[in-house]
Amino acid sequence: MKRTLLFVLLFGVFTLGCEDILEVPDISGQQVELLAPSQGSVVTDNNVNFNWNGVNDADSYLIQVATPDFENATQLVLDSVMAIDSTFVGTRISKQLSNSAYEWRVKASNSGFETEFSTSGFTVDASSN
Repeated sequence: MKRTLLFVLLFGVFTLGCEDILEVPDISGQQVELLAPSQGSVVTDNNVNFNWNGVNDADSYLIQVATPDFENATQLVLDSVMAIDSTFVGTRISKQLSNSAYEWRVKASNSGFETEFSTSGFTVDASSN
């Protein structure tokens, strides 16, 4: 009887303690800060480097690039999830793009929450290089 009671008590303490450990931070109020290419910029190289600031407690980032923009997209040229794991190289990605207008966006997520997309538009004009 004592062992059963001890087991029940320990199980209860362990279960209550695990709820604190398993709680997922709410990142939905945070925002991904897009660094480059910035709104309205002209990139003079077809190899475009996308950079943004990370969000604390994020497990992954969804990055998308559309031409000419998301509202009137004729093509989604990049749609990639970057997981924060042992292969994660940071909040940046490169993509070869043709001369055109583009819009890019990024949102962060974890196992329970996600941020809103942060969006920016730019133009690639490698002929002016």
